[in-house]
Amino acid sequence: MPKNQKSKPNSLQEKVLSVFRSNPTMDMNYKQVSRQLNITQTSKKKIIAKVLYELEANDALVEEKPGKFKLVGIDENLEKLIGKVDMTSSGTAYIEVEGLPNDIYIGEKDLDIALHGDTVEVAILRVKRNGKPIGKIIEVIERAQTEFVGTLQKSAKHAFLVPDSRRMTVDLFIPLDKLMGAQDGEKVIAKMTKWPSNVDSPFGEIIQVLGKPGENQTEMHSILAEYGLPIEFPKGIEAAAENLDVSIHESEVKKRRDLREVTTFTIDPADAKDFDDALSLQKLKNGNWEIGVHIADVSHYLKEGSELDQEAYERATSVYLVDRVVPMLPEVLSNFACSLRPKEDKYCFSAVFEMSEDTKIHKQWFGRTVIHSDRRFTYEEAQNVIETGKGDYQEEILTLDKLAKQLRKDRFKKGSINFNTLEVKFKLDEKGEPLGVFLKEQKDANKLIEEFMLLANMKVAEFIGARAEETQVQRIGEMKTPKPFVYRIHDSPDPEKLETFSEFIKKFGYRIDTTSPKGISATLNRLMADVEGKSEEALISQLAIRTMAKAVYSTANVGHYGLGFKFYSHFTSPIRRYPDVMVHRLLQYYLDGGKAVDAVALEEKCKHSSNREKLATEAERASIKFMQVKFMQDKEGEVFAGVVSGVSEWGIFVELEDNKCEGMVRLRSLKDDFYNFNPENYAIEGKKRGKIFRIGDEVRVKVLKADLSKKQLDFELITDDYK
Repeated sequence: MPKNQKSKPNSLQEKVLSVFRSNPTMDMNYKQVSRQLNITQTSKKKIIAKVLYELEANDALVEEKPGKFKLVGIDENLEKLIGKVDMTSSGTAYIEVEGLPNDIYIGEKDLDIALHGDTVEVAILRVKRNGKPIGKIIEVIERAQTEFVGTLQKSAKHAFLVPDSRRMTVDLFIPLDKLMGAQDGEKVIAKMTKWPSNVDSPFGEIIQVLGKPGENQTEMHSILAEYGLPIEFPKGIEAAAENLDVSIHESEVKKRRDLREVTTFTIDPADAKDFDDALSLQKLKNGNWEIGVHIADVSHYLKEGSELDQEAYERATSVYLVDRVVPMLPEVLSNFACSLRPKEDKYCFSAVFEMSEDTKIHKQWFGRTVIHSDRRFTYEEAQNVIETGKGDYQEEILTLDKLAKQLRKDRFKKGSINFNTLEVKFKLDEKGEPLGVFLKEQKDANKLIEEFMLLANMKVAEFIGARAEETQVQRIGEMKTPKPFVYRIHDSPDPEKLETFSEFIKKFGYRIDTTSPKGISATLNRLMADVEGKSEEALISQLAIRTMAKAVYSTANVGHYGLGFKFYSHFTSPIRRYPDVMVHRLLQYYLDGGKAVDAVALEEKCKHSSNREKLATEAERASIKFMQVKFMQDKEGEVFAGVVSGVSEWGIFVELEDNKCEGMVRLRSLKDDFYNFNPENYAIEGKKRGKIFRIGDEVRVKVLKADLSKKQLDFELITDDYK
């Protein structure tokens, strides 16, 4: 059966609604409605009263006065708002309207033919007592998506595409002559062709057959298609990249600062192919260190406005799935011309700092360079040098490590928050099948690179932002407008969320200062140190992260709260992030004395980059979930130790200790009691026995099912542990 987005009232509700539709301006109580329906029995009148409140709860009626109801209608004089649809898996939605403090709730029956992400015109029907508005979609202005990935269900007379996305709440009807050879049960991509207003399901046609469900290639392509991400480069783009002149020319070298004689090396993961950053180090005569942070000069090859540039902008980011990378740039650039490979001259954009032993910066310089990497280190090789004090370029690596540790210490003192996040990785065989799961460990070599990249990002943003604030302003009448730039911003926590978090941790004996930004960051760092190794660590760490805003790109600089930086940008990864390319171009443009660029156009590019980054992150998580489920397929029936990683009204999420795979124990499977979800305490609570499950609780579970098609693990709680 296809999913049906338009809920249909039962026969009695429909009869009651027909009374109001015949009297659209009247408000009536249950007695008046009963009279209209020729109902005289008291028991049946009470049923009508109940139906009135059901229809009110479903937003079909509004209670104008106590006990008196009126048909919900659209006032033609009511202001119409424009917003985006945020669909829930249950089939309801919220409309996000810029400038509106609360999202507008839309019931199933008032969605019309809108889908997740669509831009729509919406009217507010009424506002609840808590200030939350309820509305109705009037018109779909722009579709966010017209191509959908899913599984084909085919019968003798018709076919439907059942979408993978839970936010796509309807199936697509596919005529049998539009199947493109797809067979029942195959994963496919379908394009929505039309959706007449009088039918429940939109019409579509198959445009690509992906393959059999469960196969790595099929599922990874499905994930990319679901999030609207590219699978491969168009042939024209590959050809354009192959025709680029990627050789080093002496005429270009003369325009740059030549740093080829300075000791330089890269430190990257063992399996990396695109080395977009390198470090150089040399001792100056005055005893200070000159440290160079060298970043591949992608903008030299990626000419603004070219077809290669347009493709990179549309992608905006590389996508890192479990078993593959979908690059932002073609291989000739990402792995060769722009990759800072050892023993090769490369064009770079560099940030060069003169730093004393106490990490005080005495001078800084930004500009285009040419470098020569002497050595390519893996993180493991650099870590070995740090731990043993022996190996290639030991003096340089040990010096950089010492300076990085001081920079890190100073950063936390100044307000940077230390959230220890874990990254799940898989050991794969030659066919991409998962052999094992492990956590990526951040050691000193990783932190060394991180600190100097953070320093470069911060100083580049400060160089433009601070100078714009102080001296480089353009007068427009009485206004002062700084030169627009691409900042990576992270707003301060939502006060309401922070207060809720503060109240919750008091139950464990912890407190945070919520009165000032500096107080918040300092006490959060102390809190993270205090909970380390304790049973409540997982719970409190997760909830602390949830109180934080999301980092995005913007021309409106509000600083980076999590890092404690007044100015911050992304300068260090132009091979995989388009905003870094924009930063390189803007930095050079302003270094050359350029005037302020169009801030409105730049902000649109920032929003596009933020949106694409979000999609890429969601796709990466989906690929991890798929591989976790695949890894657990042959472990059905086995028992594992785990911790509660989340709770919801449907069940308890449990993360297994051994392999970090996450699944759900459904509330309906808990037979010893009736359990309720308590959102204020982030807990599931038993009504009779009082048993409570919270994030961080240790449990044992049995694997019931590993469902690859849904990317879902179902667990059963071991009875002896909680009865």
